[in-house]
Amino acid sequence: MSVVTSESLKSELEMFDIPCQDDSVLDKMVEQCICNRIQADDMVLEWVAYSTTKNGLKLTTDTLEQFEHEVLNKKNKSKQSFKREDTHNRTRDIYSLQDLIKAEEEEESLLDAYSTPAKGSQKRALTTPEHPHSKRSVALLASPSLLLSPASFSPSTTPSHKYSQRGAKGEVVVTFGAVQGTRWVGSRTPGVGKQLELLEGPEDTLRCSYKYMFQRLRDVRNVLTEKIEELGESLRLHFNIEEFSPVSLPAQDSITVLGQVCCDSNGKLNAQSVLLEAGPEQGGQQVPVDLSELKEYSLFPGQVVVMEGMNTTGRKLVASKLHEGVPLPFYTSEVKMEVDEDPMNVLVACGPYTPSDSLTFDPLLDLINVIIRDRPDVCLLLGPFVDSKHEQIEKAQVTESFEAIFSRCIESIVDGTRSIGCRLVFVPSQRDIHHHFIYPQPPFTLPNLSKEQAQRVMLVPDPCTLLIDGVTFGLTSTDILFHMGAEEISCGTGSDRISRILKHMLTQRSYYPLYPPVEDVNMDYEKFQSFAQMPLTPDLLIIPSELRYFVKDVIGCVCVNPGRLTKGQVGGTYGRLLIQRSASSEDQKRVSPCLAAQVVKI
Repeated sequence: MSVVTSESLKSELEMFDIPCQDDSVLDKMVEQCICNRIQADDMVLEWVAYSTTKNGLKLTTDTLEQFEHEVLNKKNKSKQSFKREDTHNRTRDIYSLQDLIKAEEEEESLLDAYSTPAKGSQKRALTTPEHPHSKRSVALLASPSLLLSPASFSPSTTPSHKYSQRGAKGEVVVTFGAVQGTRWVGSRTPGVGKQLELLEGPEDTLRCSYKYMFQRLRDVRNVLTEKIEELGESLRLHFNIEEFSPVSLPAQDSITVLGQVCCDSNGKLNAQSVLLEAGPEQGGQQVPVDLSELKEYSLFPGQVVVMEGMNTTGRKLVASKLHEGVPLPFYTSEVKMEVDEDPMNVLVACGPYTPSDSLTFDPLLDLINVIIRDRPDVCLLLGPFVDSKHEQIEKAQVTESFEAIFSRCIESIVDGTRSIGCRLVFVPSQRDIHHHFIYPQPPFTLPNLSKEQAQRVMLVPDPCTLLIDGVTFGLTSTDILFHMGAEEISCGTGSDRISRILKHMLTQRSYYPLYPPVEDVNMDYEKFQSFAQMPLTPDLLIIPSELRYFVKDVIGCVCVNPGRLTKGQVGGTYGRLLIQRSASSEDQKRVSPCLAAQVVKI
């Protein structure tokens, strides 16, 4: 196929005595020729035929768009029916939903031909069900099991066989603390008298949705600069440093510099690509760092550190000593503890609450049964509740709105636990398809809750710091462990990667210290500065992740990854905690309020 140019089109038009002096019209025709794979002479013939039927239509950009819609797209569509092999190489103009579905199925079949099928994956059988249900016959039923039945979501939905056939139900996979003889069943009146509130207070907490996608680069820079200055001041006071030197100033003596770790390219950080970026007070420049003289280090992009070393040329800092961040103090309650105060039971679970091969909420129903059996005082439930990564949601096989599915899910949890009266805390997730896809994430809105239900339910943002009966909980549903685990580099530390990342979070005093964030996280830095920082070191940090479940004590903070309630097509895990606020011991040493913790298979 020869290249179509403006000159060739102009000469063809002159043969039919069609004047055209407008370059934009010729450029538009060239674009149409390329997109529709038409030669210049064929294009002009088509235009002449079309303009004749329209009583000598003049050649303009507007009439060309009309011509493209009425002639070229229809010709292209007819070609596709005869040449299936070309359907993936040319643009489509689909006028109906039926054509869209057909095109998507063709693309999926092509992808399947080139990819290895996932373990256990099967093509959806395109057969008529034996007992079809009407899409409009879904009734709002009182029982949670009926509320979340397969027919509630899609007539083609069937329960997951792998989930129902799972083994080791109720098996304890992780233990922490004094679990010997621990009674995990709560009181007869769980939740009564328990004080739940956000630590920062309502005026300093993200309470409602906000406008995003309006941040300027200058504002982002100001937030990062303020972070460097705040953490730098705490490091200066802690390590008794007089002042920080500019990072790029040549000096023959050892200097102490403050800055933020970053990478010299868009790739992954490594020992040869580390840069230290100083704040404006120290010159605001970047300098490469030589880590060869450091015996041990653990670094990630966005980390604020103090380094000592030599920079004789001003072009490279040879680091000899590294000072990391300092954690904030723990919460101290002014209310005195009762002598005979009973321990508090807390249940923690993180979505998704459905198997990946079905939209039935069987795992959630099993969790409600666990709540009824164990009667915890507080249930911390983290999203996603309607998972954007679910197979049927990705393929648009749901016959109901996402908001309706979410409302029914929440109603089932609230109604199913009404008999025991425990307090419920709902935390949103970036993967909740019906909610705002922004970090920090505002809390859910549930306008249909009754007054009685609203007294038991607490809607909080992601992230947040929660105060429950004098014990602080840091909550986030964003998988920062997974994100930082892919970026962190270390040498000679002697500790496991998870513990290092958790320590970084506590010493950097942030629920998301990584900069730049991963592509999946849409960060609003103005709100991040206000609502995603740790006001103190929490007693417990709830941090769900795709990584393996754990319970760890990191510099006095008990960090819990309860796992996800479902892992693909099989059942996952949830966590349970035994909490008792304790007075300081005789030697004034702090005692962790977490007496015991377990991670249990659903």
